Amino acid sequence: MLREIQMFQLFEQQVSVTECIGFVFGIIGVWLTIRQNILCFPAGIVNVGIYSFIFFDSRMYANALLQLVYLALLIYGWIHWKSRTASAQFPVTTAGRSLSFILLIIGVTTSILLGYLMKETTDAPLPYWDATTTSMSLIAQWMVARKKIENWLLWVAADVIYVGMYIAQSLYLTAVLYFIFLILAIKGYIEWRKALNQKPLSASH
Repeated sequence: MLREIQMFQLFEQQVSVTECIGFVFGIIGVWLTIRQNILCFPAGIVNVGIYSFIFFDSRMYANALLQLVYLALLIYGWIHWKSRTASAQFPVTTAGRSLSFILLIIGVTTSILLGYLMKETTDAPLPYWDATTTSMSLIAQWMVARKKIENWLLWVAADVIYVGMYIAQSLYLTAVLYFIFLILAIKGYIEWRKALNQKPLSASH
């Protein structure tokens, strides 16, 4: 088992060096995202690479697969931010009602279908919760790439669920990480809201 490699005691719990490295890069990546710093993407790539192994080892298959999709979205976001900031200002914008409704339908449908699939074909202990957070996180990560402020609200909701899931799977350091992510998501929303209020309302794409 991956978590049994290089284990050490922290706050009376066994954690791995690998999980600690993922913890650090996760915090760095979110903090840089709040600051709208393009280096959030390489930091995020390191984080998701590590957690893909951790989640697979914990039989959280949707979240393991999610990390690989994150990788593609992080690369996409990195390219998108770089191209937009190189050619023009790339402001924070809102998703709008139409896009929000479309994303809601996609999220609910994906959660139900993926949850059912995992329940019937895998030994995942929390298939529907796993699927729901997977759907929410994919949509939120896409919204980060497009600089849509609502991404932070999705992260807040997802992180609340994640904390409970990781405690249930004895991933205590990861649970702490996602609690910190929760706090950072709230801060991210506040900071991006300030940036949004400083931009012309016509900047909506």
